[in-house]
Amino acid sequence: DAVIAAAILAFGFVYIHPFEDGNGRIHRYLIHHVLAARGFNPPGVVFPVSAAILEQIDEYRRVLDSYSQRLLPLVEWEPTPQFNVRVLNDTGDYYRFFDATPHAEFLYACVQRTIEQDLPNETDFLRRYDQFRQQVNAFIDMPERVIDLLFHFLKQNGGRLSNRAREKEFAALTDEEAERMEAIYRQVFGNARER
Repeated sequence: DAVIAAAILAFGFVYIHPFEDGNGRIHRYLIHHVLAARGFNPPGVVFPVSAAILEQIDEYRRVLDSYSQRLLPLVEWEPTPQFNVRVLNDTGDYYRFFDATPHAEFLYACVQRTIEQDLPNETDFLRRYDQFRQQVNAFIDMPERVIDLLFHFLKQNGGRLSNRAREKEFAALTDEEAERMEAIYRQVFGNARER
């Protein structure tokens, strides 16, 4: 099973914690890599489970602590000058044969959230953004870069261009054109949760 394999490998790695920095990023990479290598997602498509993990960071920490806290009394260690720790006893078996049930359950919940919420939300956003872009281009010809900037300004200001944006980046727009861009944005993204 791809999710169980990803949980065992990635959480086992993060417990070993071999580097001073970057262990969490490598941990998430391992999850993505194992899911892809096991055919969980289509070739060339990254299954965005990291977003679900980061959205549930408190639960993630609880899962990590569920095993690591029980190990603390068994691990002999000392601090290093680089503010890391040096393990003094052999702890390999603790990580080689750990019960990854809570870790797999957590990862399954993240996968489920990704499938049921994150992917549909992302797909909806992309559909709406394409619709916004097409409607803007149907009204006035703009390069992609400028449409993207327009979108971000409208998003930041609740569907309205700020006075600063009107005077600087979008000074070439007439009042009518600016109002039309705002109306397009509100029509397309009115009740949507934009990313």
